[in-house]
Amino acid sequence: MLMGGLILLATLLVVAPLILIFAYLIREGLGAVNLDFFTKVPAPEGETGGGLANAILGSVEMLAMASVLGVLVGVSGGIFLSEYPRHPLMPTVRMISDVLAGIPAIVMGLVAYGLIVLQFGFSGFAGALALGFLMMPIVVRTTEEVLKLVPQTVREAGLALGLPKWLVTLRIVLPAAAGGIVTGVMLALARVAGEAAPLLFTAFGNSAINLDPSKPMSALPLEIYRGATSAYDENQRLAKAGALLLITLIFLTSLLARRASRRK
Repeated sequence: MLMGGLILLATLLVVAPLILIFAYLIREGLGAVNLDFFTKVPAPEGETGGGLANAILGSVEMLAMASVLGVLVGVSGGIFLSEYPRHPLMPTVRMISDVLAGIPAIVMGLVAYGLIVLQFGFSGFAGALALGFLMMPIVVRTTEEVLKLVPQTVREAGLALGLPKWLVTLRIVLPAAAGGIVTGVMLALARVAGEAAPLLFTAFGNSAINLDPSKPMSALPLEIYRGATSAYDENQRLAKAGALLLITLIFLTSLLARRASRRK
């Protein structure tokens, strides 16, 4: 009885902040979520109306580009750690993955700033690179753990047919773990979608709709940050609506990922 009460109390303590945040954002920002919110750019400072179309499109574009880097490198790293545990480079790759997982997001932004922004200026490419760096260790760890769940007998069956190890991994092991890997990628996307710090040094933001990734580009976290620090009520209202949209998308992505994982 006592243990049950403690578990219930702990659950409420964990859930309460999320409920309070949702309730606050719905109360303060839901009124700004209309057709203009999805189709227009932010109005000039001090004016009413406008939306976050530039930020929504920018977030989608940068996350898509970040996924290319995060998925390719992350899945490759996870395969290497899971399928070649006795390789001499394995301890080095694992250490690099663990270190990357612990680096703050703002430092990843500074790295992308040094690699791209100092040479070519602010751009969506730089923002995508920073987000891709953040995705990699999450995808590596998820892929490694999912591949370890594939029974060893499956690999042995493939090897017994005379297939080389790389072909067994590519044609048998990876398809068996595809659902779990996709789940890990979705969770990684949900994790980096709300990052604002690395984008301040890389994508920088853009008040207009920009589909050219070589130019400065806006994103939802950037507009939320700028709106929340603005002195105008209209900007703050848009920021709260943007935060509501972002949290809802992250929540739905996490929910879909977990449901897909359970089905597997």
